[in-house]
Amino acid sequence: MAVKVVIPTPLRQFAGKKDSVEIDASTVGEALAGLTSQFGDLRKHLFNEEGKLRSFVNVYVNDEDIRFLQKDQTPVHESDVISIVPSIAGGSLICCICS
Repeated sequence: MAVKVVIPTPLRQFAGKKDSVEIDASTVGEALAGLTSQFGDLRKHLFNEEGKLRSFVNVYVNDEDIRFLQKDQTPVHESDVISIVPSIAGGSLICCICS
């Protein structure tokens, strides 16, 4: 069964500029494996050298964080949407006191 995987804007350049793809999978892990086999350049952005999901990559199934479900073993169904949300860090706070 195919599930929709939404690809965030910063990673679309590694996924043929697609905003989403349909992947046949029964778990989140299978969906991500299918996604990275289809778009090999995504692998290094989603997974570390040990093959684990990078700590700054958040994955949701229908707005539910998989860290609070069954992680990569979270089951998915045909109507489900998997969203990949990389954490954004950086910037600075500048405080000025003008006299």
